[in-house]
Amino acid sequence: MRKMFFVLPAVVLAAGFVSCSVHKGAEPASEIAPAFTIREIMQSMVSPRADSIWSAVAISVTDKGPETKAPKNDEEWATLRYEAVTLSEAMNSILVPGRKVAKPGDHAKDPKAELNPEQIEVLISQDRESWTKLAHDLQSAVKSAIEAIDAKNAEALSNAGGGIDTACETCHKKYWYPNDATAQK
Repeated sequence: MRKMFFVLPAVVLAAGFVSCSVHKGAEPASEIAPAFTIREIMQSMVSPRADSIWSAVAISVTDKGPETKAPKNDEEWATLRYEAVTLSEAMNSILVPGRKVAKPGDHAKDPKAELNPEQIEVLISQDRESWTKLAHDLQSAVKSAIEAIDAKNAEALSNAGGGIDTACETCHKKYWYPNDATAQK
């Protein structure tokens, strides 16, 4: 009986080691299953949020002189911050493995300038490293916008908008319209 008392814990411990070593090299199954396409994420999350940031600060010249449009209170700054966070997190969404560029049968919006979704998907799959870097570049640009928003600095926010535009355009030139000579300038 006493031997059984010492043997049983040893057996349980050994079973635990075997179990751990069996799973050690295995990749865990992804819990993320893409539900929408990159195009849908761009249309519903990226474009509207980027537009909110780009239009948050504007200077216009009137009869009274220059007038600056910018968030005026904590609520407007907070709303703009939510927009920026959503834009940044959208980049994580487009990086989910297995996410399609568009729905089957979808076409380029302007076939003369843009590649079709299947061609874009091939480019992304051939150079996943660049795709990831460009998504992270946009996140970095949005981080600058969030820092400006947190500081309630309209000028810095306006400047950050330029970085967001550059990050977006760099990606589009590589994947959406790499053959459009006018866009490459």
